[in-house]
Amino acid sequence: MPSTARDSSFRSIVAIESRAGTQARVAAGVRAEALAAEFLGARGLTIVTRNFRPPRGEIDVIARGGATLVFVEVRLRRNSRYGGAAANITAGKRTAHRGRASLPRARPSPGCATS
Repeated sequence: MPSTARDSSFRSIVAIESRAGTQARVAAGVRAEALAAEFLGARGLTIVTRNFRPPRGEIDVIARGGATLVFVEVRLRRNSRYGGAAANITAGKRTAHRGRASLPRARPSPGCATS
């Protein structure tokens, strides 16, 4: 069946709305990471870096509290219908973060936002 101009226009609108939705989710994620960093800072932790990108994956926030480094995965949920944010961090994700946290050269990469 040939595509009509109306079908093409509809697909374009859906694509634009999808991009707008993605941009809104990214912006909300950035705000959530900033709130997490503020939360940690208000409790006396020093933000070492944000959005650290080791060879695989990303660590949203790395903070220091005395001699302890804290590796933070920020999760944002609109509602708890499918469980809270913590329920979304699987055993595999925890294992991967442990591996990233033990990197011998855990330094921010060039261009990494630091606070």
